Amino acid sequence: MKENEAGRQAELSREATLEAVLFAAGNPLPLASLAAIMDCEEPEVVELARSLQAKLTSEGSGLTVQRVAGGYQLVTRPEAYATVERLSQVTDRHLSAPTMETLSIIAFKQPITKPEIEQLRGVRVERALAKLLELDLICELGRKQVIGRPILYGTTATFLRCFGLDSLDDLPQLPDVPEQPEQPGQEDAPEEPAEPSPGGGSAQHENEQHE
Repeated sequence: MKENEAGRQAELSREATLEAVLFAAGNPLPLASLAAIMDCEEPEVVELARSLQAKLTSEGSGLTVQRVAGGYQLVTRPEAYATVERLSQVTDRHLSAPTMETLSIIAFKQPITKPEIEQLRGVRVERALAKLLELDLICELGRKQVIGRPILYGTTATFLRCFGLDSLDDLPQLPDVPEQPEQPGQEDAPEEPAEPSPGGGSAQHENEQHE
């Protein structure tokens, strides 16, 4: 029986075997894990992944090999996204605009605390943080060594996988915003507090209710 199995595997190329492994895994597989599964050294896995990617491209396949979260994953090509998107009919999995804004702040400013996020957004973010934690897009990284020791938040490997990033270094660079020159005799306006007043019906509180 083992001889028959070895014979069937011999009919497959190494690239085809890697393709089958990535397809069965679904999620990204670390390089070390792939090397163990493929019974080879890590540099050979890297070359096999490149060869498989070139093969899929030359054949006009709707799939490609992508390096994600420090590993490799078999994914659909970007050109097929519009069609593949129709598979999903579940709308409640989409993040609301305020929650996505909170996630963006955490991604670019991490590690960051809840008060710091609220200072940037101008509204409370309890619901947004709870949703992002529930989806495993962010996690607690510890506590900031200041008065009150607030929790520090950062993104997770799930965040990298969902956005097709290999690491946080792949995040786009934020544009430099030139500072506006201060007019003579002009004083800075007092900052508005992030927290709405108790019992108040402010626009900030209304915005947070829509998250």
